[in-house]
Amino acid sequence: MPELVVVLVAFLSAVVVTGLVRRYALARDLLDVPNARSSHGVSTPRGGGLAIVASFSVFVVLYGLNGGLALALLPPVLGVAVVGFWDDHSDLPARVRILAHLAAIAWASYWLGDALVVPWPFGGPLDGWPVRLFAVVALVWFLNLFNFMDGIDGLAAGEAAFVALAGAWFAAGAGQAQIAMLLLILGAASLGFLAWNWPPAKIFMGDVGSGFLGAALGLSGYASSLEDASLVWPWVILVAVFVSDATLTLLRRVARGERWFEAHRSHAYQQASRRWGHRRVTLAVLSIDLAWLLPLAWIAQTMPQQGLWIALLAYMPPIVLALRFGAGITEDVRR
Repeated sequence: MPELVVVLVAFLSAVVVTGLVRRYALARDLLDVPNARSSHGVSTPRGGGLAIVASFSVFVVLYGLNGGLALALLPPVLGVAVVGFWDDHSDLPARVRILAHLAAIAWASYWLGDALVVPWPFGGPLDGWPVRLFAVVALVWFLNLFNFMDGIDGLAAGEAAFVALAGAWFAAGAGQAQIAMLLLILGAASLGFLAWNWPPAKIFMGDVGSGFLGAALGLSGYASSLEDASLVWPWVILVAVFVSDATLTLLRRVARGERWFEAHRSHAYQQASRRWGHRRVTLAVLSIDLAWLLPLAWIAQTMPQQGLWIALLAYMPPIVLALRFGAGITEDVRR
């Protein structure tokens, strides 16, 4: 099947399957009911991320992903999706989810094999087991933060589409045809779901979708960076908005002794949405992605030894905005 046709049909498949999942969720009363910690005011079907998982999986198989890459990436991301689907139907303890996520990332790290080499402005590059261990921890965190950032209409799906398509562009430029195609299919499936999730959302993706996207994007970026070290910093930059908001929120909640893994609505994007509404916040994040992060990611790819400084520059506006909108500061604390 021609590559462009695969991507187009993956998009259309996600649109259709999301509609079918929505009907199933309504029939089974699988609804996200608003509560004090919600950012929405209407009961909405959830679990629509299953359409992303299904469309991605089918069309990656039809495309014929390289055996080694398929073994490293497909089992862990599908395993994370299964855990998320289970959690959507019956809440799992946080420790079970974390252990499953750690096992998934460890599997991928083992089968991908090579050690990550990080271009560094202070002498030679960073490599060896400390970098590999840090990468595993960072990937587990990214997987979970994608779940945390899935709290308003269109945000997580829009971010996934941006990161996947931008990552595909970088991978294609580096001659990584397999990874580029994988990311194109992921981006197309995310856009198909976004057709239903754009504000006002008709369905939410649920943990099955957010966990899967966090794992698929994180591991794709890791695999791409293993093949070409010049792509390490571009991948770090592309996800700056999500990493900044989620990490600052986590640090502030931990510092106050709160149960960080419990549901809340103190992320900066959630607080901004209460002022501006979901659509404006989602559009603002995507605008930062396209107008600020993407150009800097390209510069970092062309100047990998200076990638650290470019990444620090890239993160400044997202960090300032996260602080400005009170990331991690609950309403009772502000009062």
